[in-house]
Amino acid sequence: MRHFLFFFLFTVFIHSTFGQKNVDSIPKKEKKIELRVMPYLSYNRNLDFMFGAIPMAMYKLNHADTISPKSLSGMTAIYTTNKSYILALFNRWYLNEDKWRVKFFFLTGNQNSQFYVDDIDQPDFYDYGTKTTVLSFGGQRKIVGKFYGGLSYTYAHYNTVYEDNISPSSVSHSNALVVNLLYDTRDAVYYPTKGYKIKLDWSTYPDFLDNELASNRISFQANRYIPTRDNKDVIAARIFGKFGLGNVAFEQQSTIGGTDIRGYSEGKYRGAGLMDIQGEYRYNFGKKMGLVGFFGIATIYGSDTPSFDWKMYPGGGVGYRYNPFKKSKFNVGLDGAVGKGDWGVYFRIGEAF
Repeated sequence: MRHFLFFFLFTVFIHSTFGQKNVDSIPKKEKKIELRVMPYLSYNRNLDFMFGAIPMAMYKLNHADTISPKSLSGMTAIYTTNKSYILALFNRWYLNEDKWRVKFFFLTGNQNSQFYVDDIDQPDFYDYGTKTTVLSFGGQRKIVGKFYGGLSYTYAHYNTVYEDNISPSSVSHSNALVVNLLYDTRDAVYYPTKGYKIKLDWSTYPDFLDNELASNRISFQANRYIPTRDNKDVIAARIFGKFGLGNVAFEQQSTIGGTDIRGYSEGKYRGAGLMDIQGEYRYNFGKKMGLVGFFGIATIYGSDTPSFDWKMYPGGGVGYRYNPFKKSKFNVGLDGAVGKGDWGVYFRIGEAF
């Protein structure tokens, strides 16, 4: 009942903040920048209640460019009742008739989380806290047709302390170079209704960039979007894999939860690699609202708990969507999902995939 009430209050708050009456009048000239400030409300079993604000702006870098999607810039400020906090800046720029795609991301914060340990006398969850700073920037260039190629750089600094000294405290940093290939036939980047997004990333943490643990990681995703119900709704499907090679640091391990797969918030299932498949039905009603239903299955390997490897971890749920922008289809919303002995509530900025 408590979670239903939370969902209801969130919906009312969205409508009271962003709902507008339709007034028949002379059409107004489209604003150069659409600015929105979104409230952030969420909850999971790991971070507890999360609240904050997310100001976002959508705009055209060149109004004469009718091909490039609108660019997006924003900031995230979140605090949780388990005393974690996050401050992040994010930007995606589309230039020169969508021939160039550039991104910039910065995050700093302190995450108080937990992980599962079973190779001790009393297997259980143990808390840890990680102070994190991440800086990432990169770009993609259209090669031919719908193919893009890109390069990005990510710097991350971690200061991790474990409960009861279950593991030694550590201060580490990493420098990653990421080479990616993208095949993109989507009809829109923020809310696609048809087409494919197929992406292959190779991330390397080489010795010559002063990495303490040299490793590599390959990730692959293939998303398909199919219009249905006279193009009002969308069926979305996704295959995803992330494969760690070499000495994968604790902070770089893959954890089931979030996009892959919703319904896991405890941070229990983590390992060197993760694979999943999932589907989602996106039902739209009215001018700005929608509902989603989703289900998927994931597995991991290289876990510190070998009995977790190669097991099936299903997750599914439902969600609510609202579009705060006038001229662009870009949803925010709330998802509730259930996994194997776990569950989670997720605030969404954009779609899950």
